[in-house]
Order: sequence, then structure tokens, then C-alpha cells
Amino acid sequence: MSRIDATLAALKAQGRKALIPFVTAGYPYADITPELMHAMVAGGADVIELGVPFSDPSADGPVIQKAGDKALAFGIGLTQVLAMVSEFRKTNTSTPVVLMGYANPVERYDQKHAASFAAGAPGGPFVRDAAAAGVDGVLIVDYPPEECEAFAADLRAHQMDLIFLLAPTSTDTRMAQVARVASGYVYYVSLKGVTGSGALDTDAVEAMLPRIRSHISVPVGVGFGIRDAATARTISRVADAVVIGSRIIQLLEDKPRDQVATTAQTFLAEIRQAMDA
Repeated sequence: MSRIDATLAALKAQGRKALIPFVTAGYPYADITPELMHAMVAGGADVIELGVPFSDPSADGPVIQKAGDKALAFGIGLTQVLAMVSEFRKTNTSTPVVLMGYANPVERYDQKHAASFAAGAPGGPFVRDAAAAGVDGVLIVDYPPEECEAFAADLRAHQMDLIFLLAPTSTDTRMAQVARVASGYVYYVSLKGVTGSGALDTDAVEAMLPRIRSHISVPVGVGFGIRDAATARTISRVADAVVIGSRIIQLLEDKPRDQVATTAQTFLAEIRQAMDA
């Protein structure tokens, strides 16, 4: 059982829902991410999604794009992100960490480190090093499920989950494809658009989840458009997890370094309290 499975099963047994914050690694300061991750856990985070900065993030809106650009300017890439997870794991061995990003950094990492990879070993350099760092799940936005069976198997061999996005436009066929390879949880994108765009239609989310669950057996998290405690509470009544990203990034922008961690912790504590109410 992966750390994600264990965490979500324990929450279900308690009658609670998972709070999953997203932050871009290396934002708003290059060296703050492990400290920020610990603060989010203190605020009530059950799983942390850590964005891998990329120059062409097709699914991300302007808020997360700007954060990624800043992190890239600091020199943050996949190697640095894995080091951040390793640092976090020195004092936290229980909170699952999911890397969210795009195919290019992963495939470039494998190319760069191919010479160090043992022939015949399962997976590749990225899978090996992510597992060694303490990563629990991977969400690659532009990896289609029909091309991921081997990758999913390699991740599972290292106790990591492959997580997929579903959208309001997802067909039953697509959901069935995702169901064959997904583990951990699936992430339902509640809006047609990029992160941080539009207003969330909670009734539409509630209507969609039974259809998703008719195909998907793993827990379903909902994100895109959740910006406050009231919306998080409403979504938590019908979803297994609530994912919040753009709003956290906005709150951290321009904060002095010594206020970043406390800002995130305070915000998530309010969300956690509303979800548990």
C-alpha cells in the first residue's frame, strides 16, 4: 500500500476528506519549499502537490505560470525539486508528496541520467530517484493513459502512484482508460480552462462525481477554482479530496520570506476547519 493509499484510507475511516494544497517548487523563494511544506502540514494538509517548474505549462493559468517562471529564474529544475523532497523527508516520513508537472522535464531527466542507470532495472532514472527522494505520486499533465501502462507499472514497483486528470469534457471511454492505470487518486478538473480560471459550479461538480465513480475505483479529488473555505467545505461534502493551488500562490506573492510559511499555514488551517465542520 502506498503512502497515498494509507493516508486516504485513514481519512475515510475517520469520516474526513483530504486537503491537498499545491505549491510551485522554488516559489516564492528558491530555498523555502521544504519549510513551506512543513507549514502546510501544520495547517492541515494531508497530501502535498509540488509543481515542477516548466517553461510551457499548458494547463496552468497566469498565476501558476508566473510562479513557475520565477522558480525557473532561480534555477529550479527537477533535480532541485527532488532534493527539496529529500530535505522534507528528513523530518516528515508520513505526509504523501505528489509531483505535478509535464513530460518534458521527466524525459529530459531520464536522458541526462541514463548513463547512471543499471541495465535491466525497472523504471528509469526519474522513477529510481523520485522513489529514493520520498516521492509518493506523479501527475504528468500531458501523459495520456493509453501510453502509460509501463510507466504506471514502474511507479507501482517503487510504491508510487500515477495520478491522472479528468475534466468536464472527459468521455466514458477516457474514464475507462484512466481507470486501468490510475492509482492513488484521480484529480477532477472542475472547470473548462486553465488553473485559477472561472467560477466553480458546485452543482455541476456534484452531478459529475457519480459518473466518474461509475468508472473509477480510487478516490476522487476536485480542484481548479477552489479559493475559499466555504467552497472547500461544499466540495468536501461530495469529493474525497479538495485541491487548492492558485489561491495559495496568490497569497504568497510578494510576501517577505519570514511570512511565507505562516501565511500558508494560517490559510490552510481555515480551510481544514471548514472541511471538518
